[in-house]
Amino acid sequence: MGESKKRRAPLWARISVIAGVLLLVPGGGAAVAGRTLLSGYTDRVTDDSLLNEIDTEAQAAPPKREVDIDGPLNLLLVGIDPRDEKTAPLADSIVIAHIPRDRHSAYLFSMPRDLYVDIPAFKASGTGADTTKINAAMSYGSRLKNGGYSPAQGFQLLAKTVSNRTGIKAFDAGAIINFGGFKKIVEAMGGVEMVIDMDVKSEHLKPDGSPRDRIPACQGHHRCSRPYTGPQKFYKKTDKPVHLKAWEALDYVRQRYGFDGGPKMGDYDRQRHQQQFIRAMAKQAMSKSVVSDPATLLKVVKAGGESLDFDGGGHDIVDWAVELQSLNVDDIVTVKLPGGGVYSQDGRHEYLGERFDEDVDAFFKAVTEDRAAAFLLDHPEFVNMDQ
Repeated sequence: MGESKKRRAPLWARISVIAGVLLLVPGGGAAVAGRTLLSGYTDRVTDDSLLNEIDTEAQAAPPKREVDIDGPLNLLLVGIDPRDEKTAPLADSIVIAHIPRDRHSAYLFSMPRDLYVDIPAFKASGTGADTTKINAAMSYGSRLKNGGYSPAQGFQLLAKTVSNRTGIKAFDAGAIINFGGFKKIVEAMGGVEMVIDMDVKSEHLKPDGSPRDRIPACQGHHRCSRPYTGPQKFYKKTDKPVHLKAWEALDYVRQRYGFDGGPKMGDYDRQRHQQQFIRAMAKQAMSKSVVSDPATLLKVVKAGGESLDFDGGGHDIVDWAVELQSLNVDDIVTVKLPGGGVYSQDGRHEYLGERFDEDVDAFFKAVTEDRAAAFLLDHPEFVNMDQ
């Protein structure tokens, strides 16, 4: 990309919710000063093990692949909601950001957490191959042989599983976002402005934000698909952006169940809402209330350091910001990948997970060949209109 081109705020930094700080480093001496300012932060968020794929035959880590950030790029963003250090993490959201070589746009698409896939064997965790929901890949891969769990190791198996399903040979950057810490980022920014595109009732929270009561029969070892009862927080459909507090925004984008008298809802709706949330967060991070207020900016940076693990393929987050700073929030296109349910064929018709329609494989092929724009021009039904 030519240095003479006008530079705008960096897309990747927005997605990572640290764009406000990176605005301080547009180039030259300011970039040097900015790197010094950000050194502690980037050290906290950097984890070079996320993309360091393990050789499952020799069980040896090959030399680190250094990414060339000049060509088309694919970034894997994984949201986890860990309960505690003794519980295996699950991939609550799996988002891929594809950025074409020309840098004219960026495309966000999600892998449903219930996508029914082949998960390969992984010697690092001692787990065998399995065919199940994709969010289990993070859990399988995270298991340490001496006990405990490593989300970074789990990311490696999840990335391999996603690569196998999409045909994307390797990801150029990756990040794990801890939703618990992410809530602090939204709080530091004073909430977020979002359009509520459908009526939604919370499965998890009461109207005041406190947890809903659990059904007694679903306590302990007895698991239920919908274990809660009592009053529910209600999000009413709006035509214009409304202000959501941090807990409201994160609760809203977690929902995937409809309610009596309301619209049908599923995981694809949740994916759309998560993509909308990323765009809204990006725009909020660039607002004057954040970037022009040093106190707010510092709170956002501190919260980011507590919630994000980033692997830039040999490049730090500032390198990525400089490369992608010509992109704008309005350049982000959110993509919906159509599909349906998968059921057992043994007569019980048991729900196993989700599948993609055949056309989705053609979209993945277009991504690997850097033809996403042309594909979406021919298949406008893949583009989320509610952005």
